[in-house]
Amino acid sequence: MTTAERRALVEPGHPRLSIRRQCELLGLSRGAYYYTPAPPDPEDLTLMRLLDEEYTRHPFFGVRRMRDWLADQGRPVGHDRVRRLLRTMGLEAVGPKPRLSAPAAGHKIYPYLLRGLAIEGPDHVWATDITYVPMRRGFVYLTAIMDWFSRYVLAWRLSLTLDVEFCLAALEEALSRSRPRIFNSDQGRQFTSAAFTGRLSEAGIAISMDGRGRALDNVFVERLWRSAKYEEVYLKSYETVWEAEDGIGAWFEFYNTQRRHQGLDRRTPRQVYGC
Repeated sequence: MTTAERRALVEPGHPRLSIRRQCELLGLSRGAYYYTPAPPDPEDLTLMRLLDEEYTRHPFFGVRRMRDWLADQGRPVGHDRVRRLLRTMGLEAVGPKPRLSAPAAGHKIYPYLLRGLAIEGPDHVWATDITYVPMRRGFVYLTAIMDWFSRYVLAWRLSLTLDVEFCLAALEEALSRSRPRIFNSDQGRQFTSAAFTGRLSEAGIAISMDGRGRALDNVFVERLWRSAKYEEVYLKSYETVWEAEDGIGAWFEFYNTQRRHQGLDRRTPRQVYGC
């Protein structure tokens, strides 16, 4: 369970168990139970929105170029602040890095299996990723699982944090429909976690991972994010997570069932996927 789910299980007025004992039983520190997150800085939210839009246009921009771009927009901010905001959004410049490091201690990195591979049909390869979604007073993270051959979005989830749970929930929903031969992701800690890779291995699925910072290794999901943001997210100013969920859900339904792709001979993802 997530920390939020554990906090929700604590009963302050329980007749026999103190809050301390309930926290112990739930594996929750009392500090985590009593913690009240500070509201996001409005200026940070504005900068993050601008950085996300510029990253969508130019995903090869790193911290320095993003800092210079913000200065050109009349918003001079420091290098460290730009780096912090990009990390909060989970954004990293596209391009080979001088050193590939493990995203989390003890997490296994799997080789990239898609180079030169001819995708033969639906459920040959699935891919996933996470992106940042701005709202009026905050932000959420969005993950989706896509079938590469048809571009069909099999499952998606929103989350307030970058924990692995929402990625696992999307994976379970997708696996309830079918199963791919290969599953591709980046090297983010959510997808390299034992919980996520273990579920794929349990289902007998080969695991493939992009090179760090190589968005083009997962090009179809990157195109999905660009379309979702320009056609839905940037046109709205979601007030709540539920409003974001409704809007993004409606757009994914449109994407799967009505949005025709030139690369699919003007067919929709659902027509090609065959569901």
